[in-house]
Amino acid sequence: MPTSTQDLKRGLNARHIRFMALGSAIGTGLFYGSAKAIQEAGPSVLIAYLVAGAAVYMVMRALGEMAVHNPVSGSFGQYATSYLGPVAGFLTGWTYAFEMIIVCLTDITAFGLYMGFWFPDVPRWIWVLSIVFFIGAINLCSVKVFGELEFWLSLLKVGAIVAMIVGGLGIMLFGFGLNVDSAATGVQNLWEHGGFMPNGVGGLVASLAVVVFAFGGIEIIGITAGEAKDPSRTIPRAINAVPLRILLFYVLTLFVLMSIFPWTQIGSKGSPFVQIFDSLGIASAATILNIVVISAAVSAINSDIFGAGRMLYGMARQGQAPAGFADVSNNGVPWMTVLVMTGSLLFGVVLNYLIPEDVFVLIASIATFATVWVWLMILLSQVAMRRKMSQEEVAGLQFRVPFWPVGPIAAIVFMVFVIGVLGYFPKTQMALVVGSVWIALLCVAYWLWVRPRTPGGGKLVPVAHGAD
Repeated sequence: MPTSTQDLKRGLNARHIRFMALGSAIGTGLFYGSAKAIQEAGPSVLIAYLVAGAAVYMVMRALGEMAVHNPVSGSFGQYATSYLGPVAGFLTGWTYAFEMIIVCLTDITAFGLYMGFWFPDVPRWIWVLSIVFFIGAINLCSVKVFGELEFWLSLLKVGAIVAMIVGGLGIMLFGFGLNVDSAATGVQNLWEHGGFMPNGVGGLVASLAVVVFAFGGIEIIGITAGEAKDPSRTIPRAINAVPLRILLFYVLTLFVLMSIFPWTQIGSKGSPFVQIFDSLGIASAATILNIVVISAAVSAINSDIFGAGRMLYGMARQGQAPAGFADVSNNGVPWMTVLVMTGSLLFGVVLNYLIPEDVFVLIASIATFATVWVWLMILLSQVAMRRKMSQEEVAGLQFRVPFWPVGPIAAIVFMVFVIGVLGYFPKTQMALVVGSVWIALLCVAYWLWVRPRTPGGGKLVPVAHGAD
């Protein structure tokens, strides 16, 4: 792979970043995970999504303030290094990269299962191998190619959600649908089956682990800052769309769903999306959903490899990852990180077949912990940055965090609370255990291999960029 430059290229425009931000919050967490959250909290899960959504918005505004102020390739990994210290940056960057690998393993396995719906006689490993190589090849192309693919995949997901919302409202308001008893359809379903909070406050709190994880990946907006055209305009626009996205694609979707079906029935007949399309009398509901979830899986794998690769690239420039990760191809792509991520997925596919499913679930539980950890580091980094700035420097910020300092502090308290929730409920305790062990191992790795070689005392390394 020839390397002609050490610089990334700004090939992502506002359209790419806007749909990457949109697609990053839409995946299996909504298509399938929402049913699990509903079973925990009942209709009150709407409150959980609103509260978590507000906290995530503060995280994104904190990240946006730093990204517009200093758009570097390593994003929140480098911000943590600069404002909290090199140890914090090392832990944050590698935890994020590992989280992306774990999530990718889940998605590539799901892709093989989805393809088996149409081709049951084809071995699953063939589909898994093909999608790994396909996504790897896409990420080796210029960032414009990546952005275009992500745009169309996200557009397909968004279209499916809009179709479900419109179809659900049609069932509620006009009695459309062949398989739904219209007398049992309406907003009264939100409180007639055990009340709005049937499992009490405990059920609402328990659902937070699933709800928070559903928003995981949205932080990729900050990583795009290093390759965005005019980041001072594109990044704020993408981040400001977060509240509407949360309201429309999560809260409104689940509101419609729980108004049509009693919450106790949701998820009992497969994906909630299949239930909606079946109720509309669409015979090919399963096929439509399969297309949607395949696009969601491919989109997630695509963006996860991109995000983890750019994070490792930035860490390499900080001396916190192998120097080869900073090599950039003629297309402006950190090709070594793409190859490493692809290779990790191939190794993970083998592990997925060798280890029992329950053990794999325990390993994958770190993704929930890692998501909250990364968000917490983003918030703490922004607070530390503000504390180091003069009043004149703060006044010069182009995209400031709202409700300062109450907003960020409240979000920090919420993140710590969610970590506590993981340790309180038996179903999620292993996530906290695995996450704690992972952080401890990273601390040992830092002191053994990185500490003597960390350059510049943890200062941000500005990233120059080539032409488009």
